[in-house]
Amino acid sequence: MARLKTVAWLIIVGLVAYACGGSAGPTPSASGAATATAAVAADPIRVTFIGTFTGQNADLGNWMWNGVKLAIDEANAAGGGRGRKIDLIKYDDQGQPTIATDLAQRAISEKTVMVYGSNLSTLSLAMIPILTGAKIPQITSGQAPALLQQNSPYIFIDSTTSVVFDRTLANYVVSNLKITSIAMITNNGTYGKGEHDSFLAEIGKLGVTPTADKVIAPDVKDFTSVLTEIRATNPKALFIGAEEIQSGLIAKQARSLGITATFVGAAPIGTPTFSQTAGNDVSEGSVMTSPYLSNETNAKTKAFAAAYQKAYGSEATFHGAKANDGMNMFILAMKKTPTDLSGPKLIEAMRSLEYDGLLGKFKYDATGLGLHATQIGIIKAGKIVPVQ
Repeated sequence: MARLKTVAWLIIVGLVAYACGGSAGPTPSASGAATATAAVAADPIRVTFIGTFTGQNADLGNWMWNGVKLAIDEANAAGGGRGRKIDLIKYDDQGQPTIATDLAQRAISEKTVMVYGSNLSTLSLAMIPILTGAKIPQITSGQAPALLQQNSPYIFIDSTTSVVFDRTLANYVVSNLKITSIAMITNNGTYGKGEHDSFLAEIGKLGVTPTADKVIAPDVKDFTSVLTEIRATNPKALFIGAEEIQSGLIAKQARSLGITATFVGAAPIGTPTFSQTAGNDVSEGSVMTSPYLSNETNAKTKAFAAAYQKAYGSEATFHGAKANDGMNMFILAMKKTPTDLSGPKLIEAMRSLEYDGLLGKFKYDATGLGLHATQIGIIKAGKIVPVQ
């Protein structure tokens, strides 16, 4: 009897399902297919962050991470990418190209839709062929012109290149400050080489030949020999093309050797790490260039700085701002093509954007360059003061 009741109950359920448009066979109903599609659409979007959190460039990685994470946290709080949560995965490349490339391969295997990294040009350059081969978009905080010379449609820079930085800087130093006695010290890493070549070309256009042109390795910490040679040329300005800590050490040792030249350089000279390493007395009066000089520029930068302070308990800087801009643009690109987050669709969406960001107005070209201007700032009491 119990068995007959069970069979009867199953028949009734089947009839009800049929009457409501269901199917007695294994083929899913239209409503079931819609539910399955919604479930897939609701899957999180994976974004991979590969940055340097170990060694002398760890500050760069942390600033960049904070900017990216803030953008994603705010996007998720507002519904994510068209209702899909964005999962941000964090990896430490330790400042090593081989580790960075291994992590790029890992990101591909983990089905990431894009990679943010690295904060170092050398590592970003090493990852380009791997990510491009897998058609994975990559955005980097690196600034070396070489990044845009790989003929890859999948690379984007979240700021601008050394060419733009150094054109602004050279024009200001030579044309405004009337300084033509300029010495150079740069490292031979990808970033340093970009700075060297760009600044040398720009002062050359203005008819200036450096009094000294010294190139060092990125891991050198004692510059006594090259700075002694530079001192003998008695320059009025010393261009430094290196990352934050090395730049600070160069400035500190230059002063200790009696070099009185004004230090000039790109974004690294405007960071707290440079002033802390060199000392505020040494960094005082240094001239730098960047697209982002102050958190007080406008309502947008003030809101970003307040959110950054609340989230991390520290003051926002250029590197955090440019990473925030870069990630916000990719979030917008994801929203433009929510049903197809493949690499070709994402890079097409990125290039269709016109974005008014913290650093300025972005519009990406075919090479991956979206920003075309920087400004001049002077370091006073460890802070950047914009030149009007």
